[in-house]
Amino acid sequence: MYLVDSHCHLDQLDLSAHRGELDLALKAAQTVGVQHFLCVCITLRDFKAMLEIAKKYSFVSATVGLHPNERDIDQEPTIEELIVLASDPKIVAIGETGLDYFRSAGDLDWQRVRFRRHIIAAKQLQKPLIVHTRQAKADTLAILKEEKAETVGGVMHCFTEDWLTAKAALDLGFYISFSGIVTFKNATDCQAVAKKVPLESILIETDSPYLAPNPHRGKRNEPAYVRYVAEYLAELRGISVAELSEATTDNFFKCFKEAKR
Repeated sequence: MYLVDSHCHLDQLDLSAHRGELDLALKAAQTVGVQHFLCVCITLRDFKAMLEIAKKYSFVSATVGLHPNERDIDQEPTIEELIVLASDPKIVAIGETGLDYFRSAGDLDWQRVRFRRHIIAAKQLQKPLIVHTRQAKADTLAILKEEKAETVGGVMHCFTEDWLTAKAALDLGFYISFSGIVTFKNATDCQAVAKKVPLESILIETDSPYLAPNPHRGKRNEPAYVRYVAEYLAELRGISVAELSEATTDNFFKCFKEAKR
């Protein structure tokens, strides 16, 4: 079985269960079939260290971007700076970027300006986007459309919105990625969407070290646990884990064309 964790933060993992060694965490994931990892950037302060992880392992790809909740003026990237940082061959996407009206308050125009900059950079680079949206689905979709993000596409990561939002994103050529949240008993709306998204448009992720799936909910998360997401989605959709694994792996490498299989 070949699984891909399409969204994890390897530089931020709790490695206490692996003697503090990332090597052991990655080997634990490989033991259960996880063969490729996309290490997603959320703060430019840690970009260099994160990129070094990707360079160390042939089966790890990386991204560059500034999470919408990161509010450090000193690191606000220009379009040109994003383009320069993304020039390394290990960088396969721009993000994560987007809008989050849940954790940030007040005048959030700075989030919208930043989101547009990331989209423009992605278009100039012809790299896909990794989009984060929380309590901001209308503005997220509006900006994606206004900036013609469909020319590069990408993924709506850790998806928890309704079917209409998923359909709008699919119409823009985006993939829909499900995290451990889909395994939660109270995530009925997310599960309903997960049943409807075409198999050729689904990705799976851990978003580790956050959002551990059942049966580890509330505990530390790690890339090995993407198998629980795969197993749950396969059962939810009435297909085999092998079929789900093959489809989501193929989808990943179609979306992130520069990632090395």
